[in-house]
Amino acid sequence: MRSALLVLGAQRNMLEGDGAVPTARSVRTAVDRLLAAARAAGAVVVHVQNDGPRGYPDEPGTPGWELAVAPAQGELVLRKDVSDAFAANPGLAARLREEDVGTVVVAGMQSDFCVRATSRSALQAGFAVVLASGAHATHDDDASAAVLSREVEEELAADGVAVVPASEVRF
Repeated sequence: MRSALLVLGAQRNMLEGDGAVPTARSVRTAVDRLLAAARAAGAVVVHVQNDGPRGYPDEPGTPGWELAVAPAQGELVLRKDVSDAFAANPGLAARLREEDVGTVVVAGMQSDFCVRATSRSALQAGFAVVLASGAHATHDDDASAAVLSREVEEELAADGVAVVPASEVRF
């Protein structure tokens, strides 16, 4: 069985400029490394672009909406306007199964929204799920972004997701 890398919401508004997540630089580095490893191993790579509402930094067509990491030829680019990439793209699970994917590696934005929801849906769809620690992040809320991301990792680990440092993820 193959692995797939799902890169969620790795868009300019999250990884560049004043509105970027606090750990944007290290997350970008980790995502770049995951992409290189996935591509070298022949894994399926899926970029999921978030479509925010009018006036939001990820409003379609605005400069912040653009993907920060360019997809390579043949990589799937999907869009979503809800947290869960599987709910927004009902054919995604079937498409991954057609590619003989058994494990889904999740990275990207935001830990407490899209990463959490998409990881849980991947589990429900029957995939083994690996959350690449250090390759996902969020904005500060009532708690610090680091605390929120760590809490999501703990929740998902309790659900059956393997939380693995991004540098140790293998495809």
